Amino acid sequence: MNDTTEQKVNPILLEVFKNRFSSISEEMGVTLNRTAFSPNIKERRDFSCAVFDSNGDMIAQAAHIPVHLGSMPLSVKSAIETIEWEEGDMVMLNDPFKGGTHLPDITIVAPVFVGKDKPSFYVANRAHHADVGGMSSGSMPLSRSIFQEGLIIPPLKIVEKGKIDQKIMGFLLNNVRTATEREGDFAAQIMANITGVRRTTQLIEKYGLAVVDFYARALMD
Repeated sequence: MNDTTEQKVNPILLEVFKNRFSSISEEMGVTLNRTAFSPNIKERRDFSCAVFDSNGDMIAQAAHIPVHLGSMPLSVKSAIETIEWEEGDMVMLNDPFKGGTHLPDITIVAPVFVGKDKPSFYVANRAHHADVGGMSSGSMPLSRSIFQEGLIIPPLKIVEKGKIDQKIMGFLLNNVRTATEREGDFAAQIMANITGVRRTTQLIEKYGLAVVDFYARALMD
């Protein structure tokens, strides 16, 4: 993390950026909630959204599910380490050994590119899916092994350069019991990230990348 002491932090701007980053996370959550298909997301609100810096450290999160938010940075960092990112990409994963929780909690990560070859920020959301395959329907099987619980998804590109990879999507949907609902919730997660990328880009366009990055790091300090 860069040393923010060399440049004086303006307390008013710090509060502005705190609320701007938080509002991005909140708007992502509103988008996900309104566009999802399943009661898990629309009614139980079993999802979380957050904004991350270029290293995968969390800058801001909405007031969603704490257990999601505690481990999401590990999933984002795993995606960063694994994937060669291009603008418009999104990566999906649920592997508990890469920052996931139980398998029904699926994370989708999107990069924010602004005039650089590498992402300047990331946005991500995690949502609970009613079925991810496994030995029984629902999300709490009486399993003795993780392999009985359902699909273990390593970091993989579900969206590449703005287009959903239909082969990967088809594979996922062919291995769950509620394919239509799953597809709708995946689309909602993707749309939530599009909202987050758009709002983060607008923030950078208004203040400049250097200023936004500086105050993001000041918030984490």
